[in-house]
Amino acid sequence: MKTGIIIPCYNEEKRINTKAFLDFITVEENFHLCFVNDGSTDNTMKVLNEMKNKFPLRISVVDIKQNKGKAAAVKAGATYLFNRVDASYVGYLDADLSTDFKDFKLLVDKLKSDHNLSLVFGSRSISVNGIERNPLRGLFSKVIKTFIYGILRLPIKDTQCGAKVFTREIIPVIFKSDFICRWLFDVEIFLRMKSKYGRKNVMNYMKEKALLRWVHADDSKLGMKDALQIPYRLINIWLAYSLINVFKTPTVKVLKLDSNRENLVFRSAA
Repeated sequence: MKTGIIIPCYNEEKRINTKAFLDFITVEENFHLCFVNDGSTDNTMKVLNEMKNKFPLRISVVDIKQNKGKAAAVKAGATYLFNRVDASYVGYLDADLSTDFKDFKLLVDKLKSDHNLSLVFGSRSISVNGIERNPLRGLFSKVIKTFIYGILRLPIKDTQCGAKVFTREIIPVIFKSDFICRWLFDVEIFLRMKSKYGRKNVMNYMKEKALLRWVHADDSKLGMKDALQIPYRLINIWLAYSLINVFKTPTVKVLKLDSNRENLVFRSAA
């Protein structure tokens, strides 16, 4: 049973720690790294291809030609891994490894050990050691958490941590349709879980687990303009999931190989 890890990448040429990824996949035979290039304008694809060429059976590259945001990148990676017969679990990590592999493996272990669970996700809020965060960002985060709790009405302390892992069976439910927001799609993931299992039962199928370490990268892709729009985006999500029936029959699109069969190309408008 392999675990596929999606790593969305947008202009990561200079900051991605290729050594850390290669060291990990060298010794971890039960994992598969799926890098998703989200329309990068630098040499990210070259860097990803170099890693892939070193471990062609353990590393894949999905290439989205035009930047569509993290939500679409993660969805593309989940679609690809779902169509691999060897991927029993699928998760995602940020390219800057703000959550490291040690913590991610603990999330996977928890999911494997409890067959009732469909989703295990990292939490910075209930961690006590090794968390490094800008104080102003922390204050803003608390305000946003209040908005999110009002939407979800679930006892979740940290929806936005970029480390989550799913069972294969839940992938068509979580990634069955496009996400509304490019960056706040984690909220939508929990809303889709809530829709499937019901508010009273959903927490029996997912587990929030404290991280031992988490470091916020200084050069975040989320700018001030995007940050100020978060409340507005959350209202849009709430309205869409409250008033519009977006839960259609689950479908998973099959990715096609490009002409030279070197890289997987995601050509959907998702």
